[in-house]
Amino acid sequence: MGSDTAGSALLRGGSPPRTDGAQRHADRRDLVLRGRIAPTILRLSWPNVIIMVAQAATGLIETWYLSRLGTDVLAAIALVFPVLMLMQTLSGGAVGGGISSAIARAIGGGRSEEADALVLHAVVINAALGLACSSAVLRCGPALYRALGGEGASLDAALTYSNVIFLGMPLLWVMNGLASVIRGTGNLTVPAIGICGGVLILVPLSPLLIFGWGPVPCIGVAGGGLALLVYYAAGTLFFGWYILSGRNAARFRWGPLHPGMFYRILRVGGLAALSSVITNATIAAATSLIGHRFGLAEVAGFGTAARLEYLLVPLVFGVGGTLVAMVGMNVGAGHGPRARTIALTGATGCFVMTEGIGLAAALMPALWLHLFGSDPAMVAAGSTYLRIVGPFYGAYGFGFALYFANQGAGTLLWPVLGGLARLLLVAGGGWLALAATGSVVWLYAAVAAGLLTYGSILTAWTVNAPWGRSTARQPGPA
Repeated sequence: MGSDTAGSALLRGGSPPRTDGAQRHADRRDLVLRGRIAPTILRLSWPNVIIMVAQAATGLIETWYLSRLGTDVLAAIALVFPVLMLMQTLSGGAVGGGISSAIARAIGGGRSEEADALVLHAVVINAALGLACSSAVLRCGPALYRALGGEGASLDAALTYSNVIFLGMPLLWVMNGLASVIRGTGNLTVPAIGICGGVLILVPLSPLLIFGWGPVPCIGVAGGGLALLVYYAAGTLFFGWYILSGRNAARFRWGPLHPGMFYRILRVGGLAALSSVITNATIAAATSLIGHRFGLAEVAGFGTAARLEYLLVPLVFGVGGTLVAMVGMNVGAGHGPRARTIALTGATGCFVMTEGIGLAAALMPALWLHLFGSDPAMVAAGSTYLRIVGPFYGAYGFGFALYFANQGAGTLLWPVLGGLARLLLVAGGGWLALAATGSVVWLYAAVAAGLLTYGSILTAWTVNAPWGRSTARQPGPA
């Protein structure tokens, strides 16, 4: 597809000189390439942690409100949630990570025209993929949710909720694509402002549409989906305005589309998308095994407990977005050993966060589960899951942070293989365990083994990855 240098040369000649904000952008690049590693990760990550926790809170807020409609609706949300999370991780973490990685490497290498060109290509990719995913789920939703164990009232509620959300799914994809453009420049504050502002809209809007008030009618489960669409639309408008205003280091410019620009994004984003599919297929496989073997309460309990694992994703993503930009810029500048130190430092911080949450959940599972319901069977099922799987959340957090670091470096084969190994342990090992024992405990043990295996494979690869063995002179202290 051509080298980065050739792609940059293709695009030279049409960009006006940068004046406003140029010093600020240069200072941010200098910080990433020369600043002390741990303080820089902390400084850049805290707004991104806020943004990701706020985005995850949208799902938790929806679940809390919708759980008031009964166990059937709670089970329905457990069916839809893996599919919705797949869309969020694909658009924001996978293809979005490919966007951030490509822009970070272009800026790290001093190729500003290329960074500008990538913005248009990013919007085109995410809009097209959003439309494709929307069409696929709207068409195949009934078969998909039946395969996950949905039936009767829970299946009807799942389809109602899903159809509303996926009618507007391109909005989520474009919103996350624009946020990834900004994040790739090392600016994580603006995405945090946009997402948190959207949550402030969602908190009052969601119950208003679900339960109704005054002249606003009660829409029920469909109201939760409609509130999410308003949130996605507001975020899209805000991020689009910021980039079009010229404040972003990578600016939107109309121009011809080049295959090389698509390749820079999809070379990383494609493998990352496969990794996201595998991750969500792991949860879906466990949901399916439980749904076909056990009752509605077990599905609701597992889905509610596993949602805590999805809360780990945005926490790690908060640091991971920083790792994509920092590792990408340092690899682009030829500072491989510094990039590897950044990866391991960030992963250690993620281990501390996720292991603390996992141990707390294992010791006090009811604190989490009672947020969403009080059905004794649901709480008992969810408690079993958290006691077995929670202590292994740290291994997942460490490995997942290294996944983002490798995304920044543009090397995702082994991270994808690590996710595949996890899927095989959960789907294959879980099926064998249920066939041999009939006990859900051994299925959950397979889930825990999958987390440990994933973290171990990612660690082994990152320590020995070629991108971390550059002999270029290091630019600053570690």
